[in-house]
Amino acid sequence: MPEPVVLGFDTSAAHCAAALLCEGRIMVSRHEEMARGQAERLFPMLEEMLAEAGLGWRDLDVIGVGTGPGNFTGIRVAVAAARGLALSLSIPAIGISAPEAAAYGLPRPCRVILPARRDQVIWQDFGDGGEAGQPQLAAPDSLPPGPAQAAPVVPLAEAIAQLA
Repeated sequence: MPEPVVLGFDTSAAHCAAALLCEGRIMVSRHEEMARGQAERLFPMLEEMLAEAGLGWRDLDVIGVGTGPGNFTGIRVAVAAARGLALSLSIPAIGISAPEAAAYGLPRPCRVILPARRDQVIWQDFGDGGEAGQPQLAAPDSLPPGPAQAAPVVPLAEAIAQLA
């Protein structure tokens, strides 16, 4: 059975990001910083990526979508787009959290820390047995002791596609 074609995307922060995974490798990846306009940019970006890879919508097997935490409107844009595509193409859509995507490819145990609003951070610990705590919101100087902080090694949309 051939490897699935996976489209992963995220609009949960001030960006529009997407990656297309085919046969286990990233074919096309995009990340555009933007404070607003993700709803208008997402589908043109996805269509450009599919065209660049020589694929169409019907070639997709799975959709991965970023589920935050993050900007509520941005999360709704991506989740609604993923749900609509999944239903119209009869394929699964799999939600991936931002901390889970940020932890992809990192040695365990580790702690992922992502910026949030109002000088706070979102943090989550990932154990070496595959277990993970829940994402938490806190001031950066009030985090409890835990595993060493690790920086993401894979871009967000690529990690979402890989995990999906």
